[in-house]
Amino acid sequence: MNNKPPGNTEILAYLKEQYPGTGFMDGLKIRYRPLICPFSNLISLAKPGDKIGDVGCGSGQFLLLMSHFASPSQVYGIEISEKLIDNANTLFAKQPFGSFAFDTFDGIHFPPGLGEMDIIYLIDVLHHVPKANQQQFLQNLVSVMKSGSRLILKDINGASALVCCNKMHDIIFAGEIGNEISFSKAKQWITQAGLKIIEESKKRMYVYPHYTIIAEKP
Repeated sequence: MNNKPPGNTEILAYLKEQYPGTGFMDGLKIRYRPLICPFSNLISLAKPGDKIGDVGCGSGQFLLLMSHFASPSQVYGIEISEKLIDNANTLFAKQPFGSFAFDTFDGIHFPPGLGEMDIIYLIDVLHHVPKANQQQFLQNLVSVMKSGSRLILKDINGASALVCCNKMHDIIFAGEIGNEISFSKAKQWITQAGLKIIEESKKRMYVYPHYTIIAEKP
């Protein structure tokens, strides 16, 4: 792990440099999320030289932070939206970091490129997967991971009374209500998928009850 992860002030300053002149709503998303999501902690979990994957990478914001602060050898993002993948490619084409790739996927079948990654992030994605498909989604993801690779699952604790705040958030920013699961169920599913949990934590940021699980594939 990195000895000195960036703080929110440093993260926000960097993002403002990379996204000048964005519209009000996009600017709000860019500058608001680092204040409510533990980006600093998540960045610190990668080792220099890691090949980093991001499932549900959006327009590439998190991988942009990883490429700048975590010293990876490669970053790879997948997303169901072709428009968001185009955004990510456009963003990275302007960066000095050149070892990147982005692919679309159907939300069920994971591309084999993930199997080359040393660490895979799944950040606030699982609660957007239909409830009936969530456990299988995790199992399918684990099946493409290589031995020794790590999965970082960060999501919202569905067992917390504050989960309603995240549901309001998703209605405003994503136009849907999430299917958050409990911290205990997430750990159960990860173990059943064949991973070994090596670290776990909870962290509330304002009204958002986060949990993070770090698990390794034997």
